Amino acid sequence: MWIKWIAIIGVLILVCIGLAIIYGGYRWQIDTDKLRAKLTSGRRTIEPKNYDPKELEGLPAPVQRFFRTVLKDGQAIVAAVKLSQQGQFNLNEKEDQWSPFTATQVVTTQRLGFDWDARIQMAPGLNAFVHDTYLLGEGSLHASLLGLFTVAKMSGAPENNQGELLRFFAEALWYPTALLPSQGVRWEPIDDNAARANLTDGATTASAVFQFHAEGTIATFRADARYRDKLTAMPWGGRFWDYAVRDGMLIPLEGEVGWEYPEGMRLYFKGRTTEINYEFAL
Repeated sequence: MWIKWIAIIGVLILVCIGLAIIYGGYRWQIDTDKLRAKLTSGRRTIEPKNYDPKELEGLPAPVQRFFRTVLKDGQAIVAAVKLSQQGQFNLNEKEDQWSPFTATQVVTTQRLGFDWDARIQMAPGLNAFVHDTYLLGEGSLHASLLGLFTVAKMSGAPENNQGELLRFFAEALWYPTALLPSQGVRWEPIDDNAARANLTDGATTASAVFQFHAEGTIATFRADARYRDKLTAMPWGGRFWDYAVRDGMLIPLEGEVGWEYPEGMRLYFKGRTTEINYEFAL
């Protein structure tokens, strides 16, 4: 008889876990929809609406080569992006413990912002839900187990804002018209294969060095300091590859990102863009 009751209890536990997973996902999706509605409601009119090669005059040589390589004359300026990703994420700061993830991301370029909504598999059937967001000038991170139990939450501090604006900047290779001078980016020369880019949004400024391949595409980026928390800023960077044409623009489909320690780079993200869709300035 007791075996029967143990079996019944086991089934009830599994049912409760299943219901918790379903409810957590449902509640997280409601929050995602609200957040992305705020993101898109903050959009502004974009000018100019098309790329004109004349705006490259005076830019560093590798930057001019980049735009001529990845954009066609008259390319419509990207207003918004929705993409899907899959890959591996390392949550351990001291050793490699890679976990598979899937994510969707929505980006707006004016007013600039993004929301990365990821599911990182902690164990079979057990996911961490993550929002990494830059919205109306504020950066935030929210991580939750099953979408129910918050394990990390940071928002609004200048350090968060700087870190998330840097992420927008580095990922602009997926929406390269956002790197044009007409969209607010200031480029400074370094040498024949590198240039520094600066972007200011409200009270926050991001600065990164981009290294270019000889054929014009961007190979790597590096920021001297990105805040991991309120107290710790470290060099941060990554590289991109597997370029392909999407809606007339040459963009990378794969990349990896990490923190630069004195002993070398420790990666935490390896991902591939599996789908990308654009909205353009009208």
